[in-house]
Amino acid sequence: MGKVQRFGSVSRLKADRAEYYQQLHAAPWKQINDMIKECNLQNYSIYFDGEYLFSYYEYVGENYEADMAKMAADPENQRWWGECIPCMNPLSGDGPWMNMKEIYHLD
Repeated sequence: MGKVQRFGSVSRLKADRAEYYQQLHAAPWKQINDMIKECNLQNYSIYFDGEYLFSYYEYVGENYEADMAKMAADPENQRWWGECIPCMNPLSGDGPWMNMKEIYHLD
């Protein structure tokens, strides 16, 4: 197992798609959870407040870029993203999620 890397992101939901997005995540497809684990992510959480989402996960693998490429190439994951991403309003030109810099951590 590699060194734990922590990631936080924020996004915004479209008001008319927030309920659907929550329904998707109340019962995620088994293949999606399996792929998340195969790609060495753990402690993955998404929090919701108003129109905002906050996401957190830990990466415990050896090659983050390769694992994220594996996830992005997976057809079932592409289908999942095809359901989720249209529910969001981008916060930047880079896409629906803005990655956050960790400035404090306490174990």
